[in-house]
Amino acid sequence: MTGLETLRALLRGDLPPAGIGKTLDFRLVDVGDGWAVFEGGTGEHLYNPAQTVHGGYFATLLDSALACAVMSKLPEGRTYTTVQLNVSLLRPATAATGTLRATANAVHVGRTIGTAEARLEGVDDGKLYAHATTTCAILPVR
Repeated sequence: MTGLETLRALLRGDLPPAGIGKTLDFRLVDVGDGWAVFEGGTGEHLYNPAQTVHGGYFATLLDSALACAVMSKLPEGRTYTTVQLNVSLLRPATAATGTLRATANAVHVGRTIGTAEARLEGVDDGKLYAHATTTCAILPVR
């Protein structure tokens, strides 16, 4: 399958979700040609010692959306791996923040390199919590 066909199969439930989404309780909620959207909650189980949602959770949501935006552009027989992730954290989130939505768009997907950019926003408050970019290596499926 192409990357987009694989992601749409995941979205329909025809393929099992990635384990990280189950572990951290986030999920792919929409996908198209060159873009992907993930959503996740902000429960206390995600807190750091400062009693806010850990920045690593922000990065994981963003990385998932970014990589899937790149994946959605890949032909059959190609896969990806993240080689660089840049995240700017803008404000803290707490359990009261509610659902966060990571929306990513592919910027360039070539034969060997893919790039994408994303925003992490609160679903209820519309605030921007973080933004990010990625570079992915494009590889043949082994």
